[in-house]
Amino acid sequence: MYAIIESCGKQYKVAQGDVVFFEKLDAKEGGKITFDKVILVSDEGKVQIGNPYVKGVKVEGKVISHGKAKKIIVFKMKPKKNYRRKQGHRQPYTKVEITSIKTTTKKATEKSAEKVEA
Repeated sequence: MYAIIESCGKQYKVAQGDVVFFEKLDAKEGGKITFDKVILVSDEGKVQIGNPYVKGVKVEGKVISHGKAKKIIVFKMKPKKNYRRKQGHRQPYTKVEITSIKTTTKKATEKSAEKVEA
């Protein structure tokens, strides 16, 4: 089972147990985070596509850490004009482990299983 979610203006393909690097999110280390903007869900060949998002589906994750990515160098130059600018940049990120993908069909099957047991 996998899902395509939208976060930070980008789309990510995630599955349960994946570790994903997002742009800096407002969450504490060790805390839980929920992604509501699910674009697509695939479960055993059954594909649900949202318009624009799939209703009733949530992806939950656990924030592992925050950090900064590797430094990149931004170098601007105009030849023959003696114009040179060198600048570095380190993009902050949040490392998230995907714990579960919750769909409405799972909730319905869990409720029906509880009724059968009772």
